[in-house]
Amino acid sequence: MSNFEQVRIGDINGTKVLVTGASTGIGAAVVRAFAAQGAHVVAHYNESEAAARALRAENPERIELIQGDLAQPGSAARVVREAVAMLNGLDGLINNAGGMLGRIRTTEMPEGHFDRVVNLNARAVWDATVAAHPFLKAARGYIINTSSVAARTGGGAGAVLYAATKAFVSSLNRGQAKEFVQDGIRVNAVAPGLIQTPFHEKYTSPEVQAAQTATVPMGRAGLPEECVGAFLFLASPALSGYVTGQIIEVNGGQFMP
Repeated sequence: MSNFEQVRIGDINGTKVLVTGASTGIGAAVVRAFAAQGAHVVAHYNESEAAARALRAENPERIELIQGDLAQPGSAARVVREAVAMLNGLDGLINNAGGMLGRIRTTEMPEGHFDRVVNLNARAVWDATVAAHPFLKAARGYIINTSSVAARTGGGAGAVLYAATKAFVSSLNRGQAKEFVQDGIRVNAVAPGLIQTPFHEKYTSPEVQAAQTATVPMGRAGLPEECVGAFLFLASPALSGYVTGQIIEVNGGQFMP
């Protein structure tokens, strides 16, 4: 596990950042790392209130919390507005919230499931970005979207809709990078592969996880902390000031574009 308190990235210190889906897993690891770099971070959460409060307790001077169900239309824009009010501005938006909401085959999907998954994984990214745009333009800031290796592969069993929404995020990432470049906003993404998070604990059986692990050349699932370096790199103008429209794959070699 990397200790990002020992790595100093000076131009992240003092910045104002919103991370959605930040109470557990990759999002929580990102919040910890940015706070350790001296950023002021608003961590969004939905159901995992206890985990979110525990995360804030680790660094209460740097971490604030906002709750919201991003599968509900209008919630993402509200979260952005509240974060901007808390931080008095915004330098970075990290669209990390997302989920499978169940492994369900295309022909077995119950009514309402499609809308909820698309709202959470696609619409919320769009809405949060639109709401954050004027503040990021003023700050000449950045957007980092969390995509997935599933956007490239089509996903595993029962994950077709999830994969399709992540493909939307990847395409959006490239298109908005072109649209926003004249506004001084860099738009990039991180695409994790098989990572040990509550996501897989909830939706991936041991048998499926073993089969997926067998496809990873490094021979194991990654840790949330092993995704963090890509986010820090993309947030730092000194390190990635000439980088936009890119997707960094963090997957142990599972997929090599």
